[in-house]
Amino acid sequence: MRILLFGKNGQLGWELQRSLAPLGDIIALGTNDQPCADFTRPSDVAATVRALAPDVIVNAAAYTAVDKAESEPRAANVVNAVTPGVLAQAAAGLKAWLVHYSTDYVFDGQGVTPWREDDPVAPLNEYGHGKLAGEENIRTSGCRHLIFRTSWVYAARGGNFAKTMLKLAQERDALKVVDDQFGAPTGADLLADITAHALRSALARPELAGTYHVAPAGETTWHGYASHVIAQARRMGVPVKVTTDAIQAVTSHEFPTPARRPANSRLNTHKLRTAFGLHLPEWQAGVDRMLTEILLK
Repeated sequence: MRILLFGKNGQLGWELQRSLAPLGDIIALGTNDQPCADFTRPSDVAATVRALAPDVIVNAAAYTAVDKAESEPRAANVVNAVTPGVLAQAAAGLKAWLVHYSTDYVFDGQGVTPWREDDPVAPLNEYGHGKLAGEENIRTSGCRHLIFRTSWVYAARGGNFAKTMLKLAQERDALKVVDDQFGAPTGADLLADITAHALRSALARPELAGTYHVAPAGETTWHGYASHVIAQARRMGVPVKVTTDAIQAVTSHEFPTPARRPANSRLNTHKLRTAFGLHLPEWQAGVDRMLTEILLK
């Protein structure tokens, strides 16, 4: 089986190169590679797909600058909506599978109930609108697909919220962290492993095609996430200046951003767990593993 992976240099793309390797031969491409994998050039990306004729296309490429998308909606839309749609059309023509990643930002963030796959969508920002349009373009193409919506993705490789909090905790005596947005930090390694497992199952049972929510068990806020990271670092012997009671919980109004963020990013994963027979670990387990990797290397 030939697998064409886009976005090889991102956090998720890096992990997918590992997790997908047992399933087939991987052709992994980044933005600057040849043949063209630049998602700002949809027709050229489609030509790449047709030339390579893969059995599976995995799209880990995306425009992820959420705030910048507010001032660059057209650029974000091309990468997150137009090119995924072109990929889907090419996949349909080849009778190939397409794996794509979306976001909790397709919802309006109201309430406290974890979002189901069939709940009404209503994005709050340009990034969410683009990702939703990408989903819809894939579905209308008629290609066999798996769309994974996820939240708060992190990895040991590259920058992330935990690394930022650790740096600040070693420099400052006090921190302010948002405590009115709820979700579950999702490791890129977990997302990649679930992708490989689900893809293998779907290849054998095409009726499993569709949209699924992926996130670890449990929930927290950004304040809870930061507090856990700093406490764990302290237990590991990392010199941390800020004390537990100096991590102040604040509302999102104290940190205004160009793009509105949903308050409720909780995702209901029942459909995923039932369809693919999966157990999802608590979010703390993945974060602790990531901290061990970056702090003890």
